[in-house]
Parts: sequence; C-alpha cells; structure tokens
Amino acid sequence: MEATQHLVDTIIEGIHEKKGRDVVTVQMEQILTAPAAYFVICTCGSPQQVSAVCDSVEEFARKKAGEKPAHVIGKQNGQWVAMDYGTVMVHIFMEEAREHYSLEDLWSDAVLTHYPDVD
Repeated sequence: MEATQHLVDTIIEGIHEKKGRDVVTVQMEQILTAPAAYFVICTCGSPQQVSAVCDSVEEFARKKAGEKPAHVIGKQNGQWVAMDYGTVMVHIFMEEAREHYSLEDLWSDAVLTHYPDVD
C-alpha cells in the first residue's frame, strides 16, 4: 500500500503543478466491488488545462513513482480525462462534467479526502 499512497501523492503534485483545483481522493480499498483502491479527482477551468494537467500527472508519475498509465481516455474531448494506473484512477474534469457525474458520491462508504487548492 505504500507504493499506492506514493503514487496518489505524486499524482496530486502533478495536478497542483498545473493549478488543477478541488482535488479529492476517494479511498475505496475496503470496498470489494470498487474498480480501484483510489480515485483522484480534480477540476479544471478549460479544455487546455485538462490536457495540461493530464500531461503533468503522466510526467510526475513516470519520473517520481516510475508508473505509466495503462490507459488514458478522453483527452480528445477535453471535458473529462480518465487515467488508469491500476490501483489508482485519475479523473480530470471540466466543472460541468464533474458536477454531472459526481463520482465522489458513488460509494457512500468510501473515505473522502479534500486537498486545498494551490495558488
């Protein structure tokens, strides 16, 4: 689990590097039907920022945690990018898409952690 927590911390660093905001982790390790141990969710203000945050997360995860995503989906539309790191799923949203899908609310027994925005 230490490696997973290191990856989560590194992903959050990558998000903050490009000013992604409203960062929340959804810890689901104890939920047998969950698709991953963690979701890391953030909001961006433009499709360009969604792309920049995605690139930053990939770079930070590769350089600091030695991890590459198995899949990256949605980069073309710029509204919602999902990055699959196996134990960690990263969701980078435009505000409207995040509100619509409300991933934080899917598992009522998950542990949510909110991170302060970086100026």
